[in-house]
Amino acid sequence: MSVSIHPSVDGGVRKGSGHFSGGTLVCKCQDKAVKIGIKGDVAHNHACGCTKCWKPEGATFSVVAVVPHDSVTVLANGDKLQVVDKAATIQRYACTGCGTHMYGHIENKSHPFYGLDFIHPELFVEQGSAAPGFAAFVSSVIESGVDPAQMPAIRARLKELALEPYDCLSPALMDAISTHVAKKAA
Repeated sequence: MSVSIHPSVDGGVRKGSGHFSGGTLVCKCQDKAVKIGIKGDVAHNHACGCTKCWKPEGATFSVVAVVPHDSVTVLANGDKLQVVDKAATIQRYACTGCGTHMYGHIENKSHPFYGLDFIHPELFVEQGSAAPGFAAFVSSVIESGVDPAQMPAIRARLKELALEPYDCLSPALMDAISTHVAKKAA
């Protein structure tokens, strides 16, 4: 029996098309769905085990990526969007109907990821966005109720899916954060 990570990767990680030009994210509502337009492809797509990211029912991890803030447009039913936690660094806008997180924005201009919005690529109507490339905050799934004894099997499954598991972000993203901090301190 295989460990379930997320419905979009459990059957294998699908490669991106390499020329994805964007698309429409749609919430899970059957009536008056929230629709968000995204211009261009996603970056830093990954499985995330943190307790803040939205996960579809039954998923152990979320799948989340970033896009430039100016590439995000609310197309339909934006009146249903509400910030989940106003005190959080990432202001996650969720549909009040179904609870699906549609995008997350960072307001703090000095944050290393300011200018990027966080989205869940599995909500795209279109296929072909960049594939997940790693797993972040893997140990945090324990905080969500996963039995710590399951962690070796979870890490093995992530590696089997070529989603290298990290208990922080990927080395490239950690380098970007440290570079941002060092430049501010100089």
